[in-house]
Amino acid sequence: MNSPIDHAPATLDVSIVIVNYNVREFLQQCLESIDRSRHTLRYEVIVVDNDSHDQSVPILQPKFPHVRFIALEENLGFGRANNIGIRQAQGRYILLLNPDTLIQEDTIETMVRYMDEHPEVGISGCKVLNANGTFQVQCRRGFPSPWVSFCKLFGLQSLFPRSPLFARYNQTFRSEDETYLIDAVIGAFMFCRREPLLDIGGFDEEFFMYGEDLDLCYRMKQAGFATAYAPLTTIVHFKGESTRRSSINEVKWFYDAMEIFARKHYGASYLFLLFLRSGIYLRSLVAYGVRYGRGSIILMLDLAAVIMNLLVAVKLRRGDYFALPAYAFPTVFIVVPLVVVCSMMAVGEYFENKPTVRRSVSGLLVSFFVLSSLTYYWNEYAFSRGVLLMTIGFSLATSALIRGSSALFDTLFGTHSDRRLLLVGTAAAAERTAEQLQRTNALSARVVGYVETGELHGTDGHGTVPLLGHRDYLVKLIGQYDIDEVVVVGEELSTSENIRMMQSAVHLDVRFHFARDAESVVALGIAEGISSRSRAMQQVPLLSLRNRVVKRFLDVTVSLVALLIVLPVVILVRPRTRFLFPRWFAVLRGSQSIVGVYPVQNAQTQVAKTGLTGLAHISSPHQLSHHTINELNEYYVRNYSPSLDLDICIKSLFSTRYKEV
Repeated sequence: MNSPIDHAPATLDVSIVIVNYNVREFLQQCLESIDRSRHTLRYEVIVVDNDSHDQSVPILQPKFPHVRFIALEENLGFGRANNIGIRQAQGRYILLLNPDTLIQEDTIETMVRYMDEHPEVGISGCKVLNANGTFQVQCRRGFPSPWVSFCKLFGLQSLFPRSPLFARYNQTFRSEDETYLIDAVIGAFMFCRREPLLDIGGFDEEFFMYGEDLDLCYRMKQAGFATAYAPLTTIVHFKGESTRRSSINEVKWFYDAMEIFARKHYGASYLFLLFLRSGIYLRSLVAYGVRYGRGSIILMLDLAAVIMNLLVAVKLRRGDYFALPAYAFPTVFIVVPLVVVCSMMAVGEYFENKPTVRRSVSGLLVSFFVLSSLTYYWNEYAFSRGVLLMTIGFSLATSALIRGSSALFDTLFGTHSDRRLLLVGTAAAAERTAEQLQRTNALSARVVGYVETGELHGTDGHGTVPLLGHRDYLVKLIGQYDIDEVVVVGEELSTSENIRMMQSAVHLDVRFHFARDAESVVALGIAEGISSRSRAMQQVPLLSLRNRVVKRFLDVTVSLVALLIVLPVVILVRPRTRFLFPRWFAVLRGSQSIVGVYPVQNAQTQVAKTGLTGLAHISSPHQLSHHTINELNEYYVRNYSPSLDLDICIKSLFSTRYKEV
């Protein structure tokens, strides 16, 4: 249980606490929507920046002088950073708000009125929409008790979304437009009564990301206060923007948080925790499968094709599908497909990039070289190199066919290769936006036209961007021109009008974006993944399967050599070096790596393992600030390569600073 936070009497009505991480454009939109709020309340805005690398604080602080910015030197996570803002808040109510949100003009006033009228409520939430106008079901939830967790983890909630028995986690059996008490609301918008929030100590800092909102509502209930879902006002939440800009594995953190919550509040049952871990493991596998669905399917098709091609090659060469020597079964039918798949992965196929014919050819050539080499060491398997040659030749054809079919499927049934973009705004704003997009080539999208937000003056759009009509007919125009994305440019429309516009087109499943000008449209478009180039930028080299396998293989190999051969000899000469045994054993066990990041206070933020050496290790770490160490760690994660590891190892061997590790 968290310790109570010391607090003085409130001097303001509302304190808005926002934790930011690398979402500068969204934070600016959020702050602007707050500034447009209509009320007579006394309020303050506190932005806690989690060591962003996009210049959020230096760029936005001059634009919003009334906002208090707190710049941290490391990424402390959602809960810890929020607690810093909570401790400094002066309002009798504290709104915990995500930076990737837009609030309506009446949101603050409406929520204050509701909380004033319901003193039994400690935390309340409002209606939350996705970027396509659909309802965000996570904005009111039930606690993940054993039964609720079972229904969520094993899909009963999805099968029976209207059942009060099975759908208690996301509460999909309840109305989106009625006010009622609920177990928990979403962390993107939590309107909290200050005194009980401080009394329970704010967020539990054991949670780094996800789950802390559930835990806060649970502890608020234990303190005697209710949590309410009050859809009296509506906000938009561009979900997941901070995690897209980081190297954080959000799937891992989500299910880790679920386990922490269960262990903390339902930890008396060992069997339940065991069952929960099993369910989390299965759901994690499913989540990864969905994320890498295309690569997984093509991998399985390649495996089947290689086995089929091997059988055909044996038939053509020896007259029968199974005419190999008896000892070759099942070894050949395991080794050949395994080498082919590993070679494909070694050249970056399947999970790092969209599968291509070029990389598959490279992978098959590598596999041919490897398999040919193996037959020189195991001569008994060199019974027919012609079979191997035909197998690889046939596999070249089938791999091209598989990838060509995948591309054809995308063309016929998938999303458009070029997104169809509709601009909403004045003629001048639409022209500037289209020109900026064309000049920067930032979006893999085609601007179909624009919709006027003001009065039409008989023009038919003589500029470079054709006029399609007035915004009163937006829904009809979206369907008529098969639009994928709608970008609202300028500030002519209020947030409330924008939200109503989104809701009117909710059945069309069109994503909306809101921007002040052309420059911010480009920035937001790249951030939200419209651009294929932005998706490539999001890939973190150290997290790729290929690099992880290579790195782990080297760690195991080198640590075995060190533990079995090198260290015993070294310790005989220098007994004081026996302290190296536990470190190298940790590398063999997998809890550390030979080259990795330098340990910092908040170790849970690290994507990479702690290393025996690393960029910070060879740079006098005890003389560096936390911020600099985090910068070096982040650089290592985002610019990882085996050659970088080799370079660090060489510098460590010749650096006297290595003894400081």
